[in-house]
Amino acid sequence: MLRNMVTTLLDLEQIETTDAKAKEARSLAEKMITLGKRGGDDLAARRQALRVIRSKKVVAKLFDELGPRYADRPGGYTRIVKVENRRGDGAHLSILAMVKEPVTFKDMKHKRAMLEEEAKLRVESERTVEEEPVETPEEVEAVEGEAAEVDEAPAADDTTDEAKADTAEPEAPADDEPEKKED
Repeated sequence: MLRNMVTTLLDLEQIETTDAKAKEARSLAEKMITLGKRGGDDLAARRQALRVIRSKKVVAKLFDELGPRYADRPGGYTRIVKVENRRGDGAHLSILAMVKEPVTFKDMKHKRAMLEEEAKLRVESERTVEEEPVETPEEVEAVEGEAAEVDEAPAADDTTDEAKADTAEPEAPADDEPEKKED
């Protein structure tokens, strides 16, 4: 019964069943998806999946579509959503569905994700270091010497009209009365 439920779940990506059956089928379905993540080239994983899944078409879907879809997700491929009770016997029903949203790590709780982010940053920083030209000490001294010459040259020739006006003596006040000398 569980094999049929897992086969149907992987084919249709959603089934409605009782809570207890959904919890048991979830366990087996997640194991199958983990096998699918190992890749289509892994013959042993494909044969293990064929022991549980009854359809070769569904196994092909598992390895070609579902495995790559959940490659970045560390688990939790299915979701159980509780719905109403069944009318006849009052059993609690649930919908067992495949998760379709991409994985998001809240505050980078998962150590693996944090390590992957650090590795990506290291690779990017190494690329930027490789792109920058490496300067020898002689090149650095030559560049500094040129910068010193450039700084000195404008200072000597930098005599504009404003600079001359600032250095000139202040003009006498333009009053009509001549200044009185005090004795």
